[in-house]
Amino acid sequence: MKSDFSTPAAPLRGLGGPLRSSEPVRAAPAPLAAVVLLEEAADLLVVHLDFGAALQTCERALPSLANLDAGTSLEVKCSLCIVGIQALAEMNRWREVLSWVLQYYQVPEKLPPKVLELCVLLYSKMQEPGAVLEVVSAWLQDPDNQDLPEYRALAELHLQRVLLPLGCLSEAEELVVGSAGFSEEQRLDVLQAISKARQRQKHQCLGSEEAQKLNQEGSFSHKFLSLLMLLRRLWDSTVSHFFSLPFKKSLLAALILCLLVVRFDPASPSSLPFLCKLSQLFHRIQEAIFSLYRLPIHD
Repeated sequence: MKSDFSTPAAPLRGLGGPLRSSEPVRAAPAPLAAVVLLEEAADLLVVHLDFGAALQTCERALPSLANLDAGTSLEVKCSLCIVGIQALAEMNRWREVLSWVLQYYQVPEKLPPKVLELCVLLYSKMQEPGAVLEVVSAWLQDPDNQDLPEYRALAELHLQRVLLPLGCLSEAEELVVGSAGFSEEQRLDVLQAISKARQRQKHQCLGSEEAQKLNQEGSFSHKFLSLLMLLRRLWDSTVSHFFSLPFKKSLLAALILCLLVVRFDPASPSSLPFLCKLSQLFHRIQEAIFSLYRLPIHD
């Protein structure tokens, strides 16, 4: 049985092809630390689902980008930020995304288009597009960004996901009219959508005003009815208090008062018709009052 070491080794390949026996063996350049950390962070995010470790790895890698050239540094930095954004979103820390990204780019105008697009999509999905309003507006107004090929896509995304949902119709109109990134057909379509949104906004305002007016009228009617009911209760209380005295006593007091005023003899036969009529009159008044308030009549 032959030893494994007797098998000829495969030729080592370097930058210049297969090595000759007379050439020294040159070690391949060690991968840059930031690139290694980027691969590690992506592996933690996608494979191991360890979002906290992925975020920490990105934060370790970002300060080491000074050792890279400008082009490579921008690409790796953008990729690290994308992994960090996804890790924050998976941990339900999406509100920290914008501030976390801006600490590495300082100003909104320097954000890469991919990072900015991801932020807009994230905050729009979480129904808080207002958080990125100023950042995206500043990025779109920067002259250097207006020459980028991603400018038109970001402007359309800003219109559909931020300005129109927030009702910023004047800002949307200014962006469409003043931006050269839109074709004439796209500009007309967006202006038509803005016009429809403005009409809906106007109808909603009119509807809210009418509802407020109806509420005010209903409140006034309710207060008026409450006042009438209070007056009715006061009147009922006064009448019931007045009639709480025995009616016979009241009738007797009225008869005595009448006798004192008129001064006639009740035993006289001529006074009997008058007394009968007076009794009938008081009895009718009693029946009328008790029938009005639906009270039982007591003799």
